[in-house]
Amino acid sequence: MNLRHIEVFHAVYQNGSVMSAAQTLNVSQPSVSKVLAHAESKLGFPLFRRLRGRLVPTDEAHVLFREISELHGRMQSIHKTAKNLKGGVTSYLRLAVLPALGLAAAPEAVARLCQAYPTANIDIQTLHHDDILRSLMERDSDLAIGYDAPAHPRLQSVEIGRGELVVLFRKDGLPNPAPRISLSTLRGKSFITLANSGPVGNLYSSETMGLELDLKERISVRTFYVAAGLVKSGAGVAVIDEYTARASLTPELDFRPVHPAISFGVHAIYLVDRPPSRLGSAFVSSLSDILRRTQPTAANAA
Repeated sequence: MNLRHIEVFHAVYQNGSVMSAAQTLNVSQPSVSKVLAHAESKLGFPLFRRLRGRLVPTDEAHVLFREISELHGRMQSIHKTAKNLKGGVTSYLRLAVLPALGLAAAPEAVARLCQAYPTANIDIQTLHHDDILRSLMERDSDLAIGYDAPAHPRLQSVEIGRGELVVLFRKDGLPNPAPRISLSTLRGKSFITLANSGPVGNLYSSETMGLELDLKERISVRTFYVAAGLVKSGAGVAVIDEYTARASLTPELDFRPVHPAISFGVHAIYLVDRPPSRLGSAFVSSLSDILRRTQPTAANAA
């Protein structure tokens, strides 16, 4: 299949008819039918069968669609980049950030970037730690922001800030909290644990294992803001990163840093052979300033 075959097949698969596909591609129906027929001839098997006025994908088409979806997305990205270049947009940045940093810190940094580079085009997505390597290797993103860099020879990272683990709780469930909270004092509380949530979750697990704590872990989550929502709903207390805690504060919620302090780094991560562009470097600098401004945790939590 050539690129034109892929484009037409994707449109027909998505729309379910030649007419709708033609409208999406802004071409004539005979043109779509001709390209589709040519693709099926080259492949040696049908891609669609007609059923009650609609084109229904064959089993082979379903398999093929899964394979070409990513390629089609890259084609769309190329079209968008070319359009931006024609329109005078000379800077394009694809960002991938952890959900915790996507709540407040990263959006503020992006807003600053847009003010400094009014013609820039920025794409931002959130992803979990385990998806960082894939996102960079598959060129879904140019730059990732995470709490640690996956171990891989093609990745480079630089620490741009630091944070701490904090206990997030409802004020009515933990009156008169100390400036810092020892996890051992929370025995008997219902805990929302960060199972399989990446480097920060591993820090929490290591601490509880080292202290030989037998905490009442009723709910496990993989996303920090989900843990914050559960705390707000009264499901228990949670140990999460300070950035999610700050972004999630309401009149009912409060947080305190853990004692002894459990800290982690915030890293800008990129491929060794694709270092940050000028726009990417500006974003990293802006985000670093924002992260430094929020320190120290203890002062903000008190």
